[in-house]
Amino acid sequence: MGVKVKILIVNKFLYLNGGSETYIFGIGRELTRLGHEVQYFGMEHEENIVGNKVGSYTSGMNFHGSSLSKITYPFKIIYSKEARKRIRKVLDDFRPDVVHLNNINFQITPSVIEEIKKYDSSVCIVYTAHDYQWVCPNHQLRIPSTGELCTRCISGKFSGCEKYRCIHNSRAQSILGAIEGGYYRRKKTYRKVDEIICPSSFMEKMLSENSELKGRTMVLRNFVPETSDSVIDNDVIAKLPDKYVLYFGRFDVEKGIDSLIEACKELPEVSFVFAGSGARKDEINKLENVYMPGFLNGSTMEQVIRRAEFTVYPSIWYENCPFSVMESQIYGTPVVASKIGGIPELVDGTTGVLFKAGDTDELTMTIDELWNAPEKVDAMRKACPAWVDKSYLSVKDYCEKLLKIYRGESVTDND
Repeated sequence: MGVKVKILIVNKFLYLNGGSETYIFGIGRELTRLGHEVQYFGMEHEENIVGNKVGSYTSGMNFHGSSLSKITYPFKIIYSKEARKRIRKVLDDFRPDVVHLNNINFQITPSVIEEIKKYDSSVCIVYTAHDYQWVCPNHQLRIPSTGELCTRCISGKFSGCEKYRCIHNSRAQSILGAIEGGYYRRKKTYRKVDEIICPSSFMEKMLSENSELKGRTMVLRNFVPETSDSVIDNDVIAKLPDKYVLYFGRFDVEKGIDSLIEACKELPEVSFVFAGSGARKDEINKLENVYMPGFLNGSTMEQVIRRAEFTVYPSIWYENCPFSVMESQIYGTPVVASKIGGIPELVDGTTGVLFKAGDTDELTMTIDELWNAPEKVDAMRKACPAWVDKSYLSVKDYCEKLLKIYRGESVTDND
């Protein structure tokens, strides 16, 4: 095992809310199993499933759909004295060797980086980039109001965020986002982070365009999530069609859900299952060839994935290293995915098919062809185990690499 390491994992959410939480809970469990000590810092929430011994967290905040008039603390999302004060309590009590940052902007703020270095300049700070937040104020490299993919801000000039209202199409919130990006660039805060883990080569390329981050980025693809042993919801399984195409995740625009809805309409003979929730829920519910079981996880989700002919991941933004694509292959299910961001690094043609992001006609044609080509689907299904073994790390192997990073040792995605 070697020397015991004390790791403080920092993330805005400490309950299962998305890919970054799948990541922090996975590494936290494994690092603990390997004999190291792990605590967490983030926001207060009644659903939190991890934490720290002194019970110190930041106040819960949610800005989605808010206007400036509704935000009583606009500057708190840029620089949080509360977060610095609360994390200091954890630092003083826990005395970590490493602080591993994840999603921290707005609710926690990068101000905690200053506090960590003030506490002890020798503490190793590692950041895993789950999105493009440190080079793009709305984290998507995409203008939501127009759908345009955009890299105007990656060099460090954030005026485009305000000009194009990139955060929830709100001028007030976009101004705050631009201010936040510029503030931490001027303060050179991100230079105090020792290592930036990028789960895809595409992410590493984008972050390296910024001089504040260049030279400290490395590619380390996400690990294979552990198989769940939770109870299967047999009611959900019983209602599944005998043969179906699966989409699971958020029903939101950037996920390409509108193209998939149109494909469903064009292919009435194909049965679809949509597992999840989001902005397009009501529209999807009107489709006669769709079954919506709601949000699923654990063994139930695993079974729904395994039983699908193939899954569809039609995202139209620069995805990083989506667990959803990996999970499909892990459970032996081929993937139809958009050719964008880090997705092509996960789908090589043997375990799935890529199509042009946002091209509804090509998506529809691809689904139709695979639906009527069971031998091709079966060949892809059989190719999944070899691809997974070759391409993805177990959580144990991933954490062994993490420990090397924490010690300042050189690590590559292929060693």
